Amino acid sequence: MRGTQAMKRWASDIIVDLLHAYELPFAALNPGASYRGLHDSIVNYGGNKPVMMLCQHEETAVQIAHGYAKASGKPMVAILHNLVGLLHANMAIYYAYADRAPVFIIGATGPMDETKRRPRIDWIHTALVQGEAVRAYTKWDYQPTVIDGVPESFARAYGVMMTEPRGPIYMCYDAWLQEQPLERDVPLPPSSAQKVPAPMAPDPGSLEKAANMLAAAKRPVILAEFVGREPAGFQALVELAETLGAPVWDVNARLNFPSRHPLNLSMVKDVFRDADVLLCLDTRDWERATTELVSTTRQVTSVVPAGCKWIDIGFGDLEISSWAMDYQRLAHADLRILADTTLAIPALTSLLKQKVSRDQAQRRRHAAEALGRKARAEWEKEAKQDWDASPITLPRLATEMWNAIKGEDWVLTANTLEDWTRILWDFDKPYRHPGKSLGTATQLGMSLGVALAHREAKRLVVDIQPDGDLMFDAGALWVAAKHRIPMLVVMYNNRAYYNDWEHQIRMAKLRGTPEERAYIGMDMDDPAPDFAALAKSLGWYAEGPIDKPGDLAPALKRAIAKVKAGQPALLDTITQKR
Repeated sequence: MRGTQAMKRWASDIIVDLLHAYELPFAALNPGASYRGLHDSIVNYGGNKPVMMLCQHEETAVQIAHGYAKASGKPMVAILHNLVGLLHANMAIYYAYADRAPVFIIGATGPMDETKRRPRIDWIHTALVQGEAVRAYTKWDYQPTVIDGVPESFARAYGVMMTEPRGPIYMCYDAWLQEQPLERDVPLPPSSAQKVPAPMAPDPGSLEKAANMLAAAKRPVILAEFVGREPAGFQALVELAETLGAPVWDVNARLNFPSRHPLNLSMVKDVFRDADVLLCLDTRDWERATTELVSTTRQVTSVVPAGCKWIDIGFGDLEISSWAMDYQRLAHADLRILADTTLAIPALTSLLKQKVSRDQAQRRRHAAEALGRKARAEWEKEAKQDWDASPITLPRLATEMWNAIKGEDWVLTANTLEDWTRILWDFDKPYRHPGKSLGTATQLGMSLGVALAHREAKRLVVDIQPDGDLMFDAGALWVAAKHRIPMLVVMYNNRAYYNDWEHQIRMAKLRGTPEERAYIGMDMDDPAPDFAALAKSLGWYAEGPIDKPGDLAPALKRAIAKVKAGQPALLDTITQKR
């Protein structure tokens, strides 16, 4: 792409060749001098491919790549400037690791050659083995010392990142190494080489044992967390549940099961109270579903009968970290099978079709569906309470949004509005929702990545955006306007960090301190942020604040029209605290 005078090649061009060979489409970044060589190579040698996406914070860059990976199943690049950019991105990298998102993180350091370091700045921005800062929550990191070591380490990093369970990797490139003239050909990995190993199949004997246990059960229950990371897993789980006649609890790290399927008993804990076999599929967070928590005293009580048999099929403790405890409490399963559920579920279903009669499955299904109907009737009644209240109730907001989008090809990015969307909306396709939101200061960046993944398909991407989360990263709104990422943001604006406010209420009740003082250090009022004005200043269409439920439908109609015309839109809706 360079002009005739600049046909000379540079070491950083090799990195661009690899980015092209591995078909990495976008690179989110905040600029920095430590990768100025690579930046020039991407723009002028690579023709701005991968397409650069300028962000205001490195954390946003990693989150966009995280959201893109969740929604598309394909990795994206995030580029981080030196040591300081890496440290800025730390939390986002950790969440990508905990959420099993394949993010290809490129960093830079040095120069490691002390004679090439600029006074002061290159010294304070250089670390000895920079990847050590994130080694506890990346799948692999590497810092090649010569340009000849770049292709092999890049290929290994890609394979490690994309092998299940997936996760982020960190490749660190010396600044002076990038800026060296390329004086010889450096061979790339052969195009015939398989980039990612084949998935892990289950042990046939163990799977046969699992099928026998499930077939003999009277009240089996299925628990699924990451099954829906592949679209085929969503459909495969439906076939398994229907074959077995077993209810499903969707943990919702990914969308694993259709929300309106009669066997979807997510959020109905009574389904576990008489279970005799519990099948965990690619699940680590089994405890929250199967226990009751007294938050104030941290007392956890199982709702599963003591004699229930547990079967675990998934990746177990592969890639377990000695530092991060995202592996959760150990489930002492009666049968543990290491396998990719994408292969294991169809194989298990095939075995069960030979062992479970239609009448047997129907009897189980009848009991589960009755429990589900009872729960849905209670939710419907609860949803109508304070229907016309101002500020707006969460069920009313969820209902008005559903009425506005149900005729569109829609996607919900992260937040589920305290699960009211899961209750009231029809999640009928695997791409409708890439999985639940994570911690505060993660959602907007990830939602941008989800919207980017669906931009070409022209889907209506919706982010129910908590106010406290947006305050961490308001500059990310500019990224959507700058890079023409249309999406609809509807604020979940309760003008508080209310999750923590609730914790302070619990402490007040426990200790006998004034509950009315629980708001201190929690409320976001006096002044209340004007999110509509903020969004407008950054290139968005915006309305609000909207605190009357009757104003929602027309506002949603106007905002959706703007999004479909290509402009991001935000509605600042004021809600009840819960």
